[in-house]
Amino acid sequence: MVSLWPSIEPLLDGVAKPARYIGGEQGATVPLHGDDQVAWLLIYPDTYEIGLPNQGLQILYELLNERPDALAERTYAPWIDMESAMRAAGVPLFSVENHLAAGDFDVMAFNLSAELVYTNVLNLIDLAGVPVRGADRTSSHPVVLAGGHCTFNPEPLADFVDAFVLGDGEEVVGEINDVLAGWLATEPELRERAALLEGLASVEGVYVPSLYRVDFEGQVLTGISPKTPAAPAQVVKRTISDLAEWPYPKNQLVPLTEVVHDRLNVEVFRGCTRGCRFCQAGMITRPVRERPAAQVRSMIRAGLERTGYDEVALTSLSTADFSSIEDTVRAVVGGECGDQQVSVSLPSLRVDAFTVATATQIAHARRTGLTFAPEGGTWRMRRVINKLITEEDLYSAVDAAFSNGWRRVKLYFLIGLPTERDEDVLGIAELARRCVEIGRRHHRGPTIVASVGGFVPKPQTPFQWFGQDTAAELRRKVNLLKDACRPVRGLSLRWHDPEATVVEGLASRGDRRMGAVIERVWRAGGTFQEWSECFDLSKWEAALEAEGLSLESVTYRDREPDEVLAWDHLSAGLHRDFLWSDWQDALAAVAVEDCRWTPCYDCGACTDAGIEHVVASNVPPAGGSQGTGQDLAVGDRVPVRFVTAAGVR
Repeated sequence: MVSLWPSIEPLLDGVAKPARYIGGEQGATVPLHGDDQVAWLLIYPDTYEIGLPNQGLQILYELLNERPDALAERTYAPWIDMESAMRAAGVPLFSVENHLAAGDFDVMAFNLSAELVYTNVLNLIDLAGVPVRGADRTSSHPVVLAGGHCTFNPEPLADFVDAFVLGDGEEVVGEINDVLAGWLATEPELRERAALLEGLASVEGVYVPSLYRVDFEGQVLTGISPKTPAAPAQVVKRTISDLAEWPYPKNQLVPLTEVVHDRLNVEVFRGCTRGCRFCQAGMITRPVRERPAAQVRSMIRAGLERTGYDEVALTSLSTADFSSIEDTVRAVVGGECGDQQVSVSLPSLRVDAFTVATATQIAHARRTGLTFAPEGGTWRMRRVINKLITEEDLYSAVDAAFSNGWRRVKLYFLIGLPTERDEDVLGIAELARRCVEIGRRHHRGPTIVASVGGFVPKPQTPFQWFGQDTAAELRRKVNLLKDACRPVRGLSLRWHDPEATVVEGLASRGDRRMGAVIERVWRAGGTFQEWSECFDLSKWEAALEAEGLSLESVTYRDREPDEVLAWDHLSAGLHRDFLWSDWQDALAAVAVEDCRWTPCYDCGACTDAGIEHVVASNVPPAGGSQGTGQDLAVGDRVPVRFVTAAGVR
């Protein structure tokens, strides 16, 4: 493997942000390649500044480089100017550590955290000099893998990715490496790519789409089934049971140039059982597994000391639900985790768990922005989506923030939700207006930013059967909000492009036929579709028409109760009948409580996997009830009791 740096360096003078391509970050590993190691290239299919902070990629990067039989380097999508220069000069996609050609690695592994990057995936495979379609690859080509939340419906990329990983990657990445190492140990002339793919399919949580037959009757998907006994009838996600055993990343990368979320990130727990029906992440990451509070503080202390950051983000799907949140914040701002003054960012806040005590603790340090996500504009709408936040919850949290010195609060909402009426949409403006009034009690010029996104139904959620709003309907609702918010001084409205929302829906719930659409858009120059300056709906409409598909057939229509869904052969651990029942409850505006503090609803996530919820202490969230009945000290780790048909576990 030869470094491409002599060919890369001359290109950097002519591109924006050349630091994207040079590597050398603090915490990076520059591995020495050997014949007895599986060489992984970890790829984030967006720009460097978006991809570098991704914790999933950084965790796998460290785990692989700790193994004697593996090594890992990274790359990101070169921006349009750099890609143009690379193609003109004949420079392929390269790693940022050793600047080696992507096609020389044994594995190209993508992180898929958003559907609009799918055309970038094809572009990067092509830029690596690797055949875009898996069927055209031979044993001399890298195996193309993908993981991340989008893999719970991987069918749109099934023709281009050799194998997908469902769920947590910490354990399964080692098992995949073992399969690859065994295959690479055979003589090159004896290696059969089919044998490698069957070996990967034998790993729990790994889906190899080429081993499955997809059946249609006309335009109707009728089934997805294995072609070979090597492929399981249903692929079940991987779940690590004890987050304490995986204190990663230990050496978070510190970039040399500006990136998003440029701070120390420490994951405090994984999973969520609040049961928000629109939230795919909350459904597919169950059960809840908290990191011990003492370990969180230790990771913060070591990370701050090593990186020099003065801001730490405590990450999870709902950070204020961490049972030791107030003690942890107190430790950080009180100097227990370092000598310098440190600010705390809580990027995922439930307003019904954000207390005055939490606000007071954070206020001792430099204040970062606060974002609350009521999601729905009315109590009826929030019952439909099971986001059980009352107006009083929101106003209390906003008052706590403004009274402790914040002057700017962001509120996040969704429009286009099931059963939504205009009064629900206008309720967003009313909630935001009231929050501005609360801010004025404490400050002369408070700011409320109401950010509105169009709802996209996701696979493996109760809303997977829902027909998404059209772009025209989403635009109409945005205009309603613009008119209602305009007279309110101190209120700013932002919204996501409705047309991009519609295309996200295409990729989210499309079946294997969507691959041809994605390929057409890519070949028409449609990369970086997640960037507003590059997004082009007309390319998608033309590609759909050419493939005999439509927005109506893929995105806008409701699914039938017994319809085969493109992801039915993949399991996030949730029973289909549980999701359907929850969908019916949504239509009736019937809410359910957080199952960490109630008897089990038998969704399947815990019982089928044999894993219970794990909390770091016995302190329930605000408004919750005690789940264990034990007298425990903060920092103790206990499973929360739940009830199944077999009795109390």
